[in-house]
Amino acid sequence: MARYDNIPEFEPDLDGRGLRIGIVMSRFNQDVCEGLLSACTAELQRLNVAPDLIRIATVPGALEIPLTLQIMARSGRYDALIALGAVIRGETYHFELVSNEMGAGINRIGLDTGLPIANGVLTTEDDDQALARMQEKGSDCARTAVEMAKLLRLLK
Repeated sequence: MARYDNIPEFEPDLDGRGLRIGIVMSRFNQDVCEGLLSACTAELQRLNVAPDLIRIATVPGALEIPLTLQIMARSGRYDALIALGAVIRGETYHFELVSNEMGAGINRIGLDTGLPIANGVLTTEDDDQALARMQEKGSDCARTAVEMAKLLRLLK
């Protein structure tokens, strides 16, 4: 479809058939993280990503996510990656440190490797906010990973 002065546009493609998806999930704040993972994997399967083409790696906390994503991205085994976790504000500066470093690391890996990475690490003020957002964020990351993997294939 050409919406802009008859200039062709790439249409979003959410058919995940044949895509290989890697997921890195933090185990810190495990209830929230498993809620994210459940929503994410259900949506990936709804988008036709075969369960045997999904791999899940768990790590202790959010700061371990970027390194794991980097190794997975460099392996050449994945069409897209998904980061899942929850950083919930506490009473110390640690929240800002973890949130900023983890987020910057995820972005840098995607840019350095050219592999799409859907960032599903929630950064919230409290547990209630995290629990309220986990289902939609997990599903959204699945859609983002599939759409971006398909778009980058077209662009190459």
